[in-house]
Amino acid sequence: PPKIYNISERNFYVKIISIKTDGDKLTLNLKGKEQLIGNYYFKTEEEKNKFIDVYKLGDYIEVVGNLKLPTNNTIPNTFNYKNYLKSKKINYILNIESYKKIKSNKNIFLKLKNIMYDRIYKIEDNEYLYAFILGNGSYIDSEYYNSFRINGITHLFALSGSQVILISDILSIMLKRLKVNEKLSFIITSFFVILFTFIASFASSLLRATITFILTSLNKIYYTFIKSKYLLYLTFIIMVIYNPFYIYDLGFILSFTITFFLIIIGENITLKNKIFSSVFTSFISFLASTPILINNFYEINTIGFINNLFFIPYVTYIVFPLSILTYVFKSLSPFLKFFTNIMEKISYLSSTLFSFNIYFVEMSLLVILIYYIILINIIKKKKIFLIIFFILILVFSYHKQNLDKNTYLYFIDVGQGDSILIRTKNNKSIMIDTGGKAEYEKEKWQLKNNNFNLMENTIIPFIKSKGIKKLDYLILTHGDADHSGNAPNLKNNFMIDTIYINKGKINYLENKVTNNILLDSYLKIDNVELYSLNDVIYEDENQNSIILLLKIYNYKILLMADASKLNEKDIISKYNLQNIDMLKLGHHGSNTSTSEEFIVYTNPKECIVSASLNNKYNHPSPQTVKLLNDYNIKFYETSKNGTIEYIINEHRFITNTYSP
Repeated sequence: PPKIYNISERNFYVKIISIKTDGDKLTLNLKGKEQLIGNYYFKTEEEKNKFIDVYKLGDYIEVVGNLKLPTNNTIPNTFNYKNYLKSKKINYILNIESYKKIKSNKNIFLKLKNIMYDRIYKIEDNEYLYAFILGNGSYIDSEYYNSFRINGITHLFALSGSQVILISDILSIMLKRLKVNEKLSFIITSFFVILFTFIASFASSLLRATITFILTSLNKIYYTFIKSKYLLYLTFIIMVIYNPFYIYDLGFILSFTITFFLIIIGENITLKNKIFSSVFTSFISFLASTPILINNFYEINTIGFINNLFFIPYVTYIVFPLSILTYVFKSLSPFLKFFTNIMEKISYLSSTLFSFNIYFVEMSLLVILIYYIILINIIKKKKIFLIIFFILILVFSYHKQNLDKNTYLYFIDVGQGDSILIRTKNNKSIMIDTGGKAEYEKEKWQLKNNNFNLMENTIIPFIKSKGIKKLDYLILTHGDADHSGNAPNLKNNFMIDTIYINKGKINYLENKVTNNILLDSYLKIDNVELYSLNDVIYEDENQNSIILLLKIYNYKILLMADASKLNEKDIISKYNLQNIDMLKLGHHGSNTSTSEEFIVYTNPKECIVSASLNNKYNHPSPQTVKLLNDYNIKFYETSKNGTIEYIINEHRFITNTYSP
């Protein structure tokens, strides 16, 4: 979408389109000269409560703040927030400093929406009311939502065709009993379906279902006999003309893909047995969504279609209608809680005890195209033998990474911290540090329902995207939170064979990760040799960091963790480490590390600094940057270059970056 605001602008007169409060964070969708997403952190609970009482959808406010361009994902194969905002026609993020109400909302439909927001906010256990009435599933507990994702049922909590069909069917039956004619019935039903879509903020999958419903109804009323698939194509054209950036919306892609294949089934296969028909339809929907899920989450649940057989009717005919009834009759809230608790517990047990997830690397567009051509031919021409080729595609995609004999080394952008991932030529995996940050106590009102977790939301999906089924080794260089803080979370959510720690005192973080083993001075893992160079025990935790020399073929890579200049002197006195190919600077480029003597001695071809942008520690220090420039050493910063990838084989040492 074209940019209208200048990034240097500070004052904005805008209309509130949507409001979300989560703990001390406020997120606003704002409409001025163009759409903006605004973020603000409440300073007190009183301020938060006052905002909820006073500020409503449709209100006009004056805002002072700074515009910021959204960035690309700096960790490859993870969620791209910039593209997500594009799909909403949003160019800028507005970091709000102050706000002031200028004019109250006058729009009758927004007044209705405000009434609904206020009512839902006051209902206890309202997370599924937000999901099924307002189309906002972000209030669902992250642990349970993750279990829904593992079980392949998250689509049930995004408003779509099943809700439109249910609402239109109920209204049609009621209007038929009142002897309302077909055309008037269509107008009344369409009004309520469109109103429902408006209340749910025109979620792409719901909008697709609404347009399709209207076109299908008109097709039936006026006997135009247009085939369903052509109506779906027309819906696609209408939506893409309205917003070309829907192509970045996962819900949009899944909705159209699955609907297309359901139409193909309806046109070519007739199944009289309702149970078998449900199983078959669920299975084809699962197959249709598989390439999309693989290329977004890099894993599929092989029994996802079986889960759907239980969860689809349970959510469609129990949880969704009960959510609507609870909105009308607040006293039904305990009943809704009872049934959602059953759903959550079954999903959680299924995801932890009976998980059949398989990890895949990304499928190429050509492979996806062949996959869908074969699937269409299996359905339309009933050529069962094509299933063999179908299975071969999935098997190839599963084992694709085993054909790649390069060694990969990633310096992951984890903000103000360190995390390194190595995948050897025979698919062995080593992670050195996990990143993380210190947690500070907050008051109850400040706590978020769904805290963004870097490990669960970004690093683990990245690991899976590389075809890594488990970590063979996790090495924690020392116990500081910015190096080991995410280790407990990683251990709880991903299989790890062996965990190594340093030889200093074991702190609370290292204690959280049980079965720790002290790292020996030498370790050979496939084609990667690791030498631990720090054999002195200091009082300081940073100085006790595991310092690693990696030898991969003829290349030497030195990883200094949070080591200091004292460690550097020790290394100079003990080891012959001249002409290092790559040096990861100690302590994020701080002036407590990286002495001139050390740089001269190791003579690195290039260096890495792992730190966050505009961090409060001023890492890397100006002295360190000057030193590297004085010696004409090329260096990368994760804050500016994102994740840094090295592809290594016997003949090449290739560097790629994933800049914001």
